[in-house]
Amino acid sequence: SPAGGVSLRLCSTRAALEGINKPVVDRIIRVDHAGEYGANRIYAGQMAVLGRSSVGPVIQQMWNQEKDHLKKFSELMVAYRVRPTVLLPFWNVAGFVLGAGSALLGKKGAMACTVAVEESISDHYNSQIRTLMEEDPEKYKEILQTIKQFRDDELEHHDIGLEHDAEAAPAYRVLKTAIQLGCKAAIFLSERI
Repeated sequence: SPAGGVSLRLCSTRAALEGINKPVVDRIIRVDHAGEYGANRIYAGQMAVLGRSSVGPVIQQMWNQEKDHLKKFSELMVAYRVRPTVLLPFWNVAGFVLGAGSALLGKKGAMACTVAVEESISDHYNSQIRTLMEEDPEKYKEILQTIKQFRDDELEHHDIGLEHDAEAAPAYRVLKTAIQLGCKAAIFLSERI
């Protein structure tokens, strides 16, 4: 399976959806789909600017994983009957602008963006893992497996960003803080709207 070995067991019957905390699952799948959608748009923006540079293959590799993540959350949305956030058109533009804008600062700027976003997403995934473990780890086994695998992928992207001089980007701390505040706002809004 392209999503890190995580299989999809479709919940096509009402019985499969019974007993789950639907509001919690809806919120998790909706926001994770939005986040992976936004990540895809960020990498698309970075590739538009840096795709033919020496760092292009690195960005493409991370983007390919994000495409798999988005595909998996799109499948989970259908399986668990979750509607997407109404903010997808906004994340489409905002993600691309963030990706292209950070890439215009050069490789280091793009990598700083990657570090900031992936750290935020990893923290967010850890919070979701704690929530589902408190709910019932066996009942949410499939979703937990998916989130854990994708969290590990995001941490790998974070480390790749650091290995490619993210911290040497102009105004790294300011850039990272601003991007992470944006991520927190995006998470908050996408969970609810």
